[in-house]
Amino acid sequence: MEYGLIGEKLGHSYSPEIHAHLGDYDYILREIARGDLGDFLHGGDFRGFNVTIPYKRDVLPYLDEISDVAREIGCVNTVVKRADGSLYGHNTDIGGFIAMLRRAGIDPKGRKAAVLGSGGTSLTARTALKRMGAGEIITVSRSGPIDYDAFARNHTDTEILVNTTPVGMYPNNGASPVSLAPFAALIGVVDVVYNPWRTALMLDAEARGIPHTSGLPMLVAQAREAAELFTGRPIDPSVDEGILAALRAKMLNLILIGMPGCGKTTMGTLLSDIMDRPLLDSDEEVVRCAGMSIPELFATRGEQGFRDMESEILADMGKRSGVIIATGGGAILRDENVRALRQNGLLCLITRDIHMLPRDGRPLSSSEGAVVKLWNARREKYFAAADYVVDNGASPEDAVRLIKEGFHEAAGH
Repeated sequence: MEYGLIGEKLGHSYSPEIHAHLGDYDYILREIARGDLGDFLHGGDFRGFNVTIPYKRDVLPYLDEISDVAREIGCVNTVVKRADGSLYGHNTDIGGFIAMLRRAGIDPKGRKAAVLGSGGTSLTARTALKRMGAGEIITVSRSGPIDYDAFARNHTDTEILVNTTPVGMYPNNGASPVSLAPFAALIGVVDVVYNPWRTALMLDAEARGIPHTSGLPMLVAQAREAAELFTGRPIDPSVDEGILAALRAKMLNLILIGMPGCGKTTMGTLLSDIMDRPLLDSDEEVVRCAGMSIPELFATRGEQGFRDMESEILADMGKRSGVIIATGGGAILRDENVRALRQNGLLCLITRDIHMLPRDGRPLSSSEGAVVKLWNARREKYFAAADYVVDNGASPEDAVRLIKEGFHEAAGH
């Protein structure tokens, strides 16, 4: 291993993709059992590595020197082997955290900040907030002394909220460590989780217009600082935005919404081939799960039964990353569906002349009058849910090109 990331259980990590943008070196993932950590550090053939859970403290006894920052926090996330073979440890997480807040326009100077969680990342956040001049900094944890109930009762004047717990992280999407309702003074919400792209906490902050950020900018910024140690040369912080855009474009789902018959499945099939992404069709999945056609499902279980099944399927599909999802025409009728889709996706509304929409086999749009009525009833919700709009009035190829271009533009790539 030249460079890489070590941990006990790594699963999927974006680190190799990030480091590919930062330097001309090999960077791999290396899972190491706890009993093998010492042998790796003493005899490993490496030039440097990043460290993640659970070894950020465990590596300390094996290092010859650590930076003041690492000593202050009590853990390291970056180790480099010097020319003489000695091991030097540093912590780039603080720099990444500070860069994340600055990028989001969240200034904690003089503000009351609450950090959820009491682990290593919590200590990093508290140290960074202190360096940025935060006023009062409190720690909230299940074991107290400030537990979550006391936090909601006695600290409603919190201005900066930082979640360092894994609550809401994939695959437990949709969970939130706290409700934002009691905290009217909030001017910034930070969630170090970065999968999903928008956690429930971030979606709540977005709905209230509170500046917010996921942990992805921190991940990129700390990797850039680590790459500077690996390569021995400075790297312009401006590269962060390009890396973030590339990650967003890869992570995000492309969600197609619109009236029945507007072309979602057709466009999705073409886009799947062009963008080399799996296509998930919620109507097809409903049919598969129900074992009957949608008209039969409406006839036997009613619209409510269909909508309930659709919501379950969309909740599961919304957890995925890097896919194309063609939704049913009424998917946006339930706020819970839009929320599930927005956590990892950008929503493209496909519009089409309503007089051109097909009606055969469609229970809610079986006549031209029904189509017009349906469009008038749903129009507002379609546009409210959409990140961008593409008209399917010309050729399918033109519409597909516009959908793809709009997706990359919305993703910032």
